[in-house]
Amino acid sequence: MEAQTASEMRAAAVKVPAVTLLFWILKILATTLGETGGDAVSMSLNLGYLVSTGIFAVLFVLAVGAQIRATTFRPWLYWATIVASTTVGTTLADFVTRSMGIGYLGGSLLLVALLLGSLALWHWTLGSVSVSSITTPKAEAFYWMTIMFSQTLGTALGDWTADSAGLGYTGAAAVFGGLLLLVVVLYYGTSVSRTVLFWVAFVLTRPLGAVVGDFLDKPVDHGGLALSRFTASAVLLGAMVVLLLVVPQRAADRQH
Repeated sequence: MEAQTASEMRAAAVKVPAVTLLFWILKILATTLGETGGDAVSMSLNLGYLVSTGIFAVLFVLAVGAQIRATTFRPWLYWATIVASTTVGTTLADFVTRSMGIGYLGGSLLLVALLLGSLALWHWTLGSVSVSSITTPKAEAFYWMTIMFSQTLGTALGDWTADSAGLGYTGAAAVFGGLLLLVVVLYYGTSVSRTVLFWVAFVLTRPLGAVVGDFLDKPVDHGGLALSRFTASAVLLGAMVVLLLVVPQRAADRQH
């Protein structure tokens, strides 16, 4: 039997992790890190939203390129790409909603439309948006584009819920946490599509991480704990590193 070429190996591999409890813990840590890390660069370093978005966008594109070129599932590369998507999503959402003046609600509605459009185009083109069907570069491109929109939406939606809707960071966290709990109930108690529930949960973890990140680093008089953005980011990154070192991860099963 002839050895597989690199392109054949890429086409045969699912390079995203299995959806387990560890996956969701890492996802929430990564989204919270995206908020504190994005704010650290755009605000604490005073680079502004546009410059910070440019920096993180380059990192995200490079990470996605490496992810697509990989021939097997690589946990460190995958989660680095997720973190890159959350940081660029944070600064991009802040640029759109604040610098461009669209506002949190307008930005959220725009990004909801882009997210749904990405999922619809992905399904129309390839027939499935399940993570187990991500076995080709085209499917991976759709996957990361959809994730990019969801991460950006999460920041705008989290800000709108906490600020414009007046729930505060803890109130908004309770709302999104409650919605995630409802997804868990639907998963174990109903026959609702697992793919639909996955993407709903994936989207909801982002605003949850956004409001938790804001709670950690915003001033006390704004309802936060006023922690250093760099310290909070380092702690969150350290927690992810420890989990990746001590808890094995496997790739999702391929869809047959």
